[in-house]
Amino acid sequence: MNKKYCSGCADNFYNGNNELGVKECWHFKEAKLIPRIMIGHWENPPYKDKKIIKKPNCYNERGNNRTHYVSPDKIDSKGYWR
Repeated sequence: MNKKYCSGCADNFYNGNNELGVKECWHFKEAKLIPRIMIGHWENPPYKDKKIIKKPNCYNERGNNRTHYVSPDKIDSKGYWR
């Protein structure tokens, strides 16, 4: 795992990006990169042409953007939820 994958995560604040002296997020040691499909809360299926990306299993996007990171096995070959 590399902290560059934590960019944009709400908990990246704890990876030395604070004045509190906290150097590492408590999830970091056990974090694993896993395949995900990025789906915006506002998007409707089909999600057929979505690119599979790698995100940490603990990734929690900050802000009100409401992007969801879904496991590819949850989407069928036509781009709809299984």
